[in-house]
Amino acid sequence: MVDRQLLDILVCPICKEPLVYRKRAGELICRVDRLAYPIRDDIPVMLPDEARVLPADEEIEA
Repeated sequence: MVDRQLLDILVCPICKEPLVYRKRAGELICRVDRLAYPIRDDIPVMLPDEARVLPADEEIEA
């Protein structure tokens, strides 16, 4: 489980906007850049090269 305080301070490394936590998918989502940053072993991987590009039809829930 990712620490809630850590989630509260993390922002997108590209645009610096807040991220949406998708617990089930194990991802942090940037709504602006439409990128999904993976969480591996409870550690957010905040590298743009590791992020998944979200398809246009994939909804971003809060």
